[in-house]
Amino acid sequence: MNIETTGTEKAAALRALHVPGHPLVAPNAWDVASARMIEEAGFPAVATSSAAIAAVLGWDDGEAAPVEDMLAAAGRIARSVNVPVTVDFERGYGLKPAELVERFAGTGAAGLNLEDSDPATGVMVGVSEQTDFLAAVRAAAESAGVDLVVNARTDSFLRRAGTPEEQLAASVERSSRYLAAGADCVYPLGVADPEVIRALVEAIPGPVNVARGPQAKTTLAGLAGLGVARVTFGPSLQRQAYSWFASTILQALGDALR
Repeated sequence: MNIETTGTEKAAALRALHVPGHPLVAPNAWDVASARMIEEAGFPAVATSSAAIAAVLGWDDGEAAPVEDMLAAAGRIARSVNVPVTVDFERGYGLKPAELVERFAGTGAAGLNLEDSDPATGVMVGVSEQTDFLAAVRAAAESAGVDLVVNARTDSFLRRAGTPEEQLAASVERSSRYLAAGADCVYPLGVADPEVIRALVEAIPGPVNVARGPQAKTTLAGLAGLGVARVTFGPSLQRQAYSWFASTILQALGDALR
């Protein structure tokens, strides 16, 4: 993919990478340097993490950062690499669908995550309200001639909304409705048990994204075997890198004081 690739071509390329059983593995970047490292390592796409970018900018996660700053960061990352970039955009930072599409399109990113719990409170958004929101984003994108790969995050597991059985049922219902509303992929965050992942993949009529972090209970090959179509890492890679940095500077300080 060369530097002349259009936004539409990048979105089509990103969408095509979501293959159940042969998942897109997209490490999450937080700045230009990390995005370029991901591309240079040979990954076909770059994801971002809202928590990781917010930390770099000096804000907490949960839409605390100004939307202008998050859009600017997304644009810098998208312009720095030739592969498609998909951005964790929380719940849209309060933007109405038409404005969201217009402003997001200016970043040059090919896709975005939109979640279904309130980032500030953790309260689940009503399924009909979120379905309508996603449908409006898709309609606004089509009206503007913008192709966006929408990854609809669903947070029943993350927010522990009900019993484990209720979380599974809600995740399947919400995911199915989001796909029908125009989402390209769904992202039940907070699930790690392989059998639950299998149940989700078998019940959801579309590509499923799973996060793999420090608490992972299976390998990337194991996730592929379960039929997962996309694997991301959230802020865990940044946290591991920063943990190494913190321990290294403490060691350096200790050496300097000897």
